[in-house]
Amino acid sequence: MESRISKLFGIKYPIMQGGMQWLATPELASAVSNAGGLGTLNSSLYTNADELRAAIKRTKELTDKPFCVNISMLPNVAAGEIVSQFLSVVCDEKVAAVELAGKDPKEFVPELKKAGVKIIHKSTAVRFARKAVDAGVDAISIVGFECAGHPGMDDVTTFCLIPVIAKTFPDVPLIAGGGICNSKTYLAARCLGADGVVMGTRFVATTECSLHENFKKAMIEADERSTGIVQRSIKNAARNYKNKTIMELMELEATTTPTLEQILSYVNGQRQKQAYLEGNTDGGTFPLGQCVGQIDKICSVQEVIDEIVNGSKEILNSFK
Repeated sequence: MESRISKLFGIKYPIMQGGMQWLATPELASAVSNAGGLGTLNSSLYTNADELRAAIKRTKELTDKPFCVNISMLPNVAAGEIVSQFLSVVCDEKVAAVELAGKDPKEFVPELKKAGVKIIHKSTAVRFARKAVDAGVDAISIVGFECAGHPGMDDVTTFCLIPVIAKTFPDVPLIAGGGICNSKTYLAARCLGADGVVMGTRFVATTECSLHENFKKAMIEADERSTGIVQRSIKNAARNYKNKTIMELMELEATTTPTLEQILSYVNGQRQKQAYLEGNTDGGTFPLGQCVGQIDKICSVQEVIDEIVNGSKEILNSFK
């Protein structure tokens, strides 16, 4: 299972955990890292640099393995200030890797490289990945139409994007996400040219994830048709579980031209967080990928990774 990704980050298996909002905690990130993958801590859980620093230190207490910090770079002044502060903390704490998304990372690359932090940049299309490669990032991650959260506006699937990205940027390690949740989909991604995978939905359905059990139960009952895309009207497509909130927003966007304020009333992060805390599966957005239809039980993180490792060996041996 060794690849350019496992070598780059010093991990056993080229399997990365996605930076899911509200869910990518020190406990989940450390569990993934301890199981041989690359765990990810989501910086959006924290309101200032001191909180992020404390979370990084907590993660270090739970694992001595490499882990990543996800930082979304939103295009406004306030967000820019907190991004700079968060990146400084990542550098100070010598975190193994940072995953960036949202805009051209060029201005942040020198500081991170100087501190020895490996840089992953997440993209949804070749044209966005090109900017990251030109900026000098260490690896690119690509997510396609199947993925939870934001798949971009092109509606191109992960398994169509992987070979194109791999051919376009052969010298840059590639992490693929969207539709990947087990040994079969892991191997498919690797066969198409990915050096590793990133999984969000599969790691949500684990015992270590802090998400309320009501949501995990809904995942087990879901099928491949249980997610839908919203926010197309504001060119910020997002895939979520088809609960009451999302169905109402889908209807609103299909029949009217809603304002940004109307859309945010459905999809704002605080509403999502409250729903997660209360276990109200209809109360807010719940990002899920289409692969949820392949998930039939809640496992430990170790069991998820073991299935990928052992299942991949069995599949490869079956071809001999």
